[in-house]
Amino acid sequence: MKIKTIDDYIASQPADKREMLSQLRAIIKSVAPGATEGISYRVPTFTQNGHLVGFGTNKNGCSLYCMNANIAGQLPEAFKKLSWSASTIHFAVGQKLPVATIKKIVRYRIRENEERKLKKEKKTIKK
Repeated sequence: MKIKTIDDYIASQPADKREMLSQLRAIIKSVAPGATEGISYRVPTFTQNGHLVGFGTNKNGCSLYCMNANIAGQLPEAFKKLSWSASTIHFAVGQKLPVATIKKIVRYRIRENEERKLKKEKKTIKK
């Protein structure tokens, strides 16, 4: 089955991961209701002035893709108690999702994308 929507993606995953994926999606949408959902690189992604965040499954659970290689250094307190590598946060099956931390990361990414958009607009105006 070709995955075309986030619903397709979630439905195609093992039962023990579907609930976590649905929760991640709901958390992201609660903070970024204007973001566009889609599938990019075969995983669910949200875009708003560029790539915002994505999520998917891994061997032991689910992951949140922050789409910023430096985010752990920019938000060290948020990442302190998380299992992560590069810009990906890993959650084990059955782990309670850190809702407040996920929301903080999504808000940060929204601001970051907005700032990048404004910088591009200023450069365009100066030309």
